[in-house]
Amino acid sequence: MNFLAHIYLSGNDPHVMFGNFISDFLRGKEADKFSAEITLGIQLHRVIDTYTDRHPMVAQSKKRLWDKYRHYSAVIVDIFFDHYLAKNWNLYSDEPLRDFAQRSYASLADFTPLFPPKVKQVFPYMVRQNWLLNYGTLDGMRQAMNGVSRRASFPSKMEQATEDLIWYYDDFDNDFQAFFPEVMELSHQFLKEQGHSKKR
Repeated sequence: MNFLAHIYLSGNDPHVMFGNFISDFLRGKEADKFSAEITLGIQLHRVIDTYTDRHPMVAQSKKRLWDKYRHYSAVIVDIFFDHYLAKNWNLYSDEPLRDFAQRSYASLADFTPLFPPKVKQVFPYMVRQNWLLNYGTLDGMRQAMNGVSRRASFPSKMEQATEDLIWYYDDFDNDFQAFFPEVMELSHQFLKEQGHSKKR
């Protein structure tokens, strides 16, 4: 799961959303300095990632890409799934994606003083290029893949991944549609058990 899915799955608490958003940017004990509500978002992110990594539909998607991209396949599938969430947004939310994206940016910006260093670098680009909305287009996906390819530590070929998305478009879509309702239920149950509502 990538930015759009993690933000969506955070429910309606901005602190949980912020914690979920920054989780991948934290190292070691950096998570220990945040409030209980933000820490809950960090924990939710990790629960979602663990579940995703073990899910057979995700494994099936990664298998299509493995020969070409190896361990970068997981990163690519995460971004592909954000594309299908954006593309099928009206199945999961009554709020227009454009409005959801702007509301999410504004909510996250309220936590600017708490941004980890890498988030301070990434967030302005995210807002300016409207990543959450543009994941729903193939041009937006090309931009996203070019960006992660530039940031990769080693040659990854991820800038070519949109062509694989197009080639296997319905297959990835089917995997996503089978997987996403389950991770929605997972996040709902996790937040419910912690005393938070998942309702949008």
